[in-house]
Amino acid sequence: MMLVYVSVDQELEAQGTFSNAEVVVAGLCNIYTHYITTYEEYQIQRYEGASTIYGPHTLSAYIQKFRGLAKAIAEGKEQELPKGPEPPFFKDSQLFSLLPAAAVDKKPINTTFGEVLERVDPEYTVGDVASVTFVAGNPRHSGDIRDKTFVTVEKYHNSTAHWDVVHTDASWETRFHWVKNGAESNATIEWHIPLSAQAGSYRIRHFGHYKQRKGFLETVIIAYEGVSDVFRVSKIK
Repeated sequence: MMLVYVSVDQELEAQGTFSNAEVVVAGLCNIYTHYITTYEEYQIQRYEGASTIYGPHTLSAYIQKFRGLAKAIAEGKEQELPKGPEPPFFKDSQLFSLLPAAAVDKKPINTTFGEVLERVDPEYTVGDVASVTFVAGNPRHSGDIRDKTFVTVEKYHNSTAHWDVVHTDASWETRFHWVKNGAESNATIEWHIPLSAQAGSYRIRHFGHYKQRKGFLETVIIAYEGVSDVFRVSKIK
């Protein structure tokens, strides 16, 4: 990718808008285009060359596109760039899945899904780890959760008498551990309390779905949620 770096830098400098530009090329893992080699390396057909799936001129195409993008950025004409084709989406054309459906969920006797198995401590200090374990269903039963979360950490505000979400399962500070034991499972949620956390009252909530039988062959997915006890967070012990 050094050739891409040099080409982008040259294009930015050539337009006169940028001087002493510092170009950063971030190569992501498992990207759509796979390996990108030079034309010469492609001819040898070793591992990287043989894995350049769009042919020997892949790098040249990248350079051409990135030079065009760099020029548009330098001239402030990004909005004039053509949108280009949409990548194919194969989900609707998949006839079947090789991944078997998850089994129905079971729970310990005299418990309910979302019930707390291991409670939080009453008090924590910033830097501690608050942990709570719930009776849980298989996370696969929650389906598409792109706009949802398995976890929230919430802070109580006395002035509004309202719980505000401060972290979700997308936060660096939270961990969601799902542990399966036969047909039963549980979810342990950890909150690594940051030094920036405000003192006050908090709680941890868990959201999920479980599958149960309805009749002999039919199954149904049911939503559940659980909540920890309220605990205090302080700045110092």
